[in-house]
Amino acid sequence: MTMPQVKRVLLKLSGEVLMGEQEYGIDPAYVVRLAEEVKAAKDSGLEVCLVIGGGNIFRGVAGAARGLDRTTGDYMGMLATVMNALAMQNALEKLGVQTRVQSAIPMSSVCEPYIRRRAERHLQKGRIVIFAAGTGNPFFTTDTGAALRAAEMNCDALLKGTSVDGVYSADPKTNPDATRYDTITYDRVLADNLKVMDAAAVALCRENDIPIVVFSIREKGNVARVLEGKGVQTIVQDPENEEA
Repeated sequence: MTMPQVKRVLLKLSGEVLMGEQEYGIDPAYVVRLAEEVKAAKDSGLEVCLVIGGGNIFRGVAGAARGLDRTTGDYMGMLATVMNALAMQNALEKLGVQTRVQSAIPMSSVCEPYIRRRAERHLQKGRIVIFAAGTGNPFFTTDTGAALRAAEMNCDALLKGTSVDGVYSADPKTNPDATRYDTITYDRVLADNLKVMDAAAVALCRENDIPIVVFSIREKGNVARVLEGKGVQTIVQDPENEEA
């Protein structure tokens, strides 16, 4: 299964990938490595926007499980995504890539507020746009924020970089007999609760016909390989869009 033809993509990264080999926080060297991959994707002629989670710093659901108010925890998680976005912006600009961070929670001293038409203009000018603070609302994940921004920006695909090389029938880390799919439908992902992204994000991509491409971000150079159709990935899309 190969990547569909794309001009504009949204790359969703979990916050955990910014940790590198650390147990917490941000590994600057690993952020630079990721920034090089993002730059390579842009240099191939694509318009690129990013959403980065905040789990390497704070996760609202985990905080709620330990007694923190869920709404407060989610807002803290949103602020963590802004920190990650600024780290990625710094790494990209050191590579000579013009980058803008737009936050769903206004904080004008740090970054731009999210304005769709302004983001559209940045992409047209060849800048990379990093969308931070999720949707700006508690009880929504950064996966849902990524799907929402991908729909608003008319992206041709949503690429989700994870620690595994696609979608499996079960967790391959705990079940060696898990089967990896080359392609799978949105409905199957939802019905089997496969944890590709949260259900709201998958449903939003289905409604807007945005393919979800799941691949491993841990392998160096994998972003470019996936975009060229050479990497290992799983594509989530409607049956009529699958190749025979």
